[in-house]
Amino acid sequence: MLDAKIPAGVLDEKWTDYKGHCKLVNPANKRKLEIIIVGTGLAGASAAASLGEMGYKVKAFCFQDSPRRAHSIAAQGGINAAKNYQNDGDSVFRLFYDTIKGGDYRAREANVHRLAEVSANIIDQCVAQGVPFAREYGGLLSNRSFGGTQVQRTFYAAGQTGQQLLIGAYQALERQVALGNVKMYSRHEMLEIVKINGKARGIIARDLVTGKLERHFGHATLLCSGGYGNVFYLSTNAMGSNVTAAWKAHKQGAAFANPCFTQIHPTCIPVSGDHQSKLTLMSESLRNDGRIWVPKQKGDTRKASEIPEDERDYYLERRYPAFGNLVPRDVASRAAKERCDEGYGVGSSKQAVYLDFSAAIIRYGKIEAGKEGKDNAGQEEIIRMGKEVVKEKYGNLFDMYEKITGENPYEVPMRIYPAVHYTMGGLWVDYELQTNVPGLYALGEANFSDHGANRLGASALMQGLADGYFVAPYTVGNFLADEIYEKAVETSHEAFAAAEKAVSDRIERLMNIKGKQSVESFHKRLGKIMWDKCGMARNAQGLQEAIVEIQQLKKEFWSDVRIPGEINEMNPELDKANRVADFIELGELMCKDALDRNESCGGHFREEFQTPDGEALRDDNGYMYVAAWEYAGESNWVLHKEELKYEVIKPTQRNYK
Repeated sequence: MLDAKIPAGVLDEKWTDYKGHCKLVNPANKRKLEIIIVGTGLAGASAAASLGEMGYKVKAFCFQDSPRRAHSIAAQGGINAAKNYQNDGDSVFRLFYDTIKGGDYRAREANVHRLAEVSANIIDQCVAQGVPFAREYGGLLSNRSFGGTQVQRTFYAAGQTGQQLLIGAYQALERQVALGNVKMYSRHEMLEIVKINGKARGIIARDLVTGKLERHFGHATLLCSGGYGNVFYLSTNAMGSNVTAAWKAHKQGAAFANPCFTQIHPTCIPVSGDHQSKLTLMSESLRNDGRIWVPKQKGDTRKASEIPEDERDYYLERRYPAFGNLVPRDVASRAAKERCDEGYGVGSSKQAVYLDFSAAIIRYGKIEAGKEGKDNAGQEEIIRMGKEVVKEKYGNLFDMYEKITGENPYEVPMRIYPAVHYTMGGLWVDYELQTNVPGLYALGEANFSDHGANRLGASALMQGLADGYFVAPYTVGNFLADEIYEKAVETSHEAFAAAEKAVSDRIERLMNIKGKQSVESFHKRLGKIMWDKCGMARNAQGLQEAIVEIQQLKKEFWSDVRIPGEINEMNPELDKANRVADFIELGELMCKDALDRNESCGGHFREEFQTPDGEALRDDNGYMYVAAWEYAGESNWVLHKEELKYEVIKPTQRNYK
């Protein structure tokens, strides 16, 4: 069932060789071929802009009122690229190696190497679009470090990199819309894939303003709908982020790969109470200059400023001296949880650690004083100048923290705690980013392909733009070259009618339940089960319990959910109910996948499988594969395994010490 279609030959020549031999579509034929793109974040917007510019007829769908509202804007810290501007030893191979190692040797070598190769092109593309990357005094692009690396390869635009990159992609997309090459459907949600003769040939979408169902044909369909972190209810994802597009594809035969690989981000504002509906991410870029610590004394109730330096435990620097505060996210998250569980947490909940900028402020202040020849500058002036430098690098993040917590992080350390952030699992795709359903592709976070069991910081933006700008234009063309004789199918075709009826019947069924419990209450309960039993740490007993609890929750949902309003109108509760129903089914598969993987790797930490000092313990002999699950009916999946072969990198126990 699973053919990864990895080209033969030497690893660093595979992509060049593929591009030189893939099939092409001539310009006249491109105008006859229609492509559907679902989602217009970085992956979707860049793919739509690129394919539209090539001459294809593109239809792009987003459930927001504008592509500029895509959750890609929330990626704050930066985007990786192997440019080696800092002359600190970076290279395509080192980015490739760091990504494979950071993912705990559970990613596909060929895809990751291609990602590292095209990373440099992304920066050139975005600079040409006018993305305002930070620059050094002399005008060169600036870089900073992110977790899991020992070089500075992360390009950034203050603390709003995702937003600036999305504006660049959005401008490129809107140009194609103006030229008539792309037709934009905002406030539309994809609710079904239409298959004809085994190939994806279109979608059923719901107009979220009128409630009307629409049929749309496409010779190929690209799902760029993001990740499924909101299965945990509380996450750093936007409230609307969901799994529905990917899940509909899964139920139409597309394998879902590594669903249990969830990333917990170590640098989030802690939960403040039951009233919260989402969590706020403080960019990983803060770990460049912020030092993470807890008091050495258990249950210490003193303010941070009252705890002297020798009574502070900079635990990441102590445990991982080679990488310090810049260990990968899964390592930093588990370390924070361990300290809090042991009683060293801070704040009123004791579920937080400090992220402290005081040392960085003084260090930068002294540098500025030296620049200005102020050798006798006093401490107050040094601090003032240091704050200005920190403000320039991270100012909007500090402002955001102060607005949310009421505390000034220039004066007192931030309090942070891990939270669900990114999902490495997703639809299984081959080297061409095509699912096992012909004509159906998945790009960006919607696929599983590039990160293994843990994603390095600043690699999400890199993958989304790599897939959309530089990979899909070649690989989709390779498929469409054989489709030029296929005329567009009329949407009156029986397959479209059957798919629309299935969507309509499901919506009718949901609306006719007329129960007593709100959609939100079911989502919260699912999230609690998932966080408690399939979150930062998992064990066999908890996962078995979770599966039973989720199956029970599903029965309750379909018999007692309350959805106000009508079908043929704008009805956000109905939209949410559709998404939560899919999350419940996904939650069960995630627990099943986590239970089946009897090892710890990256973001998947099974308590039964750890080293004596609490690190993840992999089982390469038993689990060196991609777990791709085929849907086989309610609460039933068949496991297919794609063996991972490492020809260039030798898997070893990860060591950041």
